Amino acid sequence: MIVLDTHIWVWWVHGDKRLSNAQVEAIKSNESNEIGVSVISFWEVAKLVEHQRLELPCALDEWMEQALIYPGLRVIHLTPEIAIESCRLPGTFHRDPADQIIAATARIHGCSLVTSDGKLLAYPFIPTIE
Repeated sequence: MIVLDTHIWVWWVHGDKRLSNAQVEAIKSNESNEIGVSVISFWEVAKLVEHQRLELPCALDEWMEQALIYPGLRVIHLTPEIAIESCRLPGTFHRDPADQIIAATARIHGCSLVTSDGKLLAYPFIPTIE
């Protein structure tokens, strides 16, 4: 399994050209396995739409419904274990709570995080796919 950072999930759904070859390959190779998306990413997308920082081609609820049917997609729910890990991440981690939960999700599930976020790429305690 891999975990997608929120922007990578949105880019994947939209077929965005900003996805790197390595990211596209990781996603395609996990479609028959599992592609994890943290439930916090749903909240992040909703907040981006609310604050007009993301424009979707349809209503938010319709977009979410469509985004859930992609091959291999698995919603990873926030568990007590992930919540605790998000507050105990080793080393120095920035203060974005959504990123903390996404990083903790990848750590708890022992998988790579697909991201283009420089702060997450620089964090040495989770494997990333850039």
